[in-house]
Amino acid sequence: MDFYKSKILGTGIYAPKKILTNKELESIVETSDEWIFERTGIRERRICSTEGGEWPTDMALYATRDALVEAKLTPNDIDLILFASVTPDVPLPNSASILQTKLGITNECGCLDISAACSGFVYGLNMANAMIQTGFLKNVLIVASEMLSREVDWKDRSSCILFGDGCGVAILGRNESNDGSQILSSNIHADGTGKEFFYQPYGRAVAPLTTQMIEEGSHYMKMKGKEMFKVATRTLAKNAKDALDKVHVSINDVNWIIPHQANVRIIETACKILGLNNLDNVIINIERWGNTSAATIPLAFHEAVKDGRIKRGDLVLFDTFGAGLTSGATLLRY
Repeated sequence: MDFYKSKILGTGIYAPKKILTNKELESIVETSDEWIFERTGIRERRICSTEGGEWPTDMALYATRDALVEAKLTPNDIDLILFASVTPDVPLPNSASILQTKLGITNECGCLDISAACSGFVYGLNMANAMIQTGFLKNVLIVASEMLSREVDWKDRSSCILFGDGCGVAILGRNESNDGSQILSSNIHADGTGKEFFYQPYGRAVAPLTTQMIEEGSHYMKMKGKEMFKVATRTLAKNAKDALDKVHVSINDVNWIIPHQANVRIIETACKILGLNNLDNVIINIERWGNTSAATIPLAFHEAVKDGRIKRGDLVLFDTFGAGLTSGATLLRY
């Protein structure tokens, strides 16, 4: 069997038009810009319109159009859509299928939604890589699109300050140019014993949504911040080290590290565990975006490529964790 190298052919993002600043949050909950920034590193976040035009699949449509142009592909060149999100447009059909229709794809490509919370993009990237390596597929669209503002309790200061909306996509394809671009190593994990650290127990099969739940606000996302902080820092460090050790690469040889943008303090602590003395080669954009779940890594990656920090040939490490508790890391030569 022939094995192929895969390459990120194109990326795209979509930023909702509305910006919600920490100052504006002061009129919603008891908080302050200084308090939020000191604890999270966040100054503002984007919020999708509830009037339409910025649903998760809409954002994915706009971002994918840009990625297709960069990749020099047409919609019908896509062999599979992997749509990572915990906020799909609707329960059925899946968001990948809705996006397929919006893109005008007529080749009946496979469409799969991934529900791995903040780790969804890394899960999707590694799944796509495996299918491209074996020759099963040639071009895979990986989407991470989140409208978390719909799932946040805006009366809960501990959670509403953290999250934002947005979308990032990447097209992973067969590398036919032999230019060195490839995914070098990866890992994905989950530890279901930590499910109570970040959960949303109501509104589906076990406990269908009721009027009482809505009135109580019990259907919103719930998080135990201290517990998540502890497990996140350890997990980020461990998965990064595992990905590097697989190919005998030192953390100091990596040009750019892109961690999940959950909290700048988590990023700082994980980097210390890894032995990094500074954050000079760590991409951090949480100040302007907040935590956009699965979208954080593709958003940060796209921005760093477009502003010239990340260049072809650079060694890049993606590192993530999320509810589940899911996690994963990917080391690639861009």
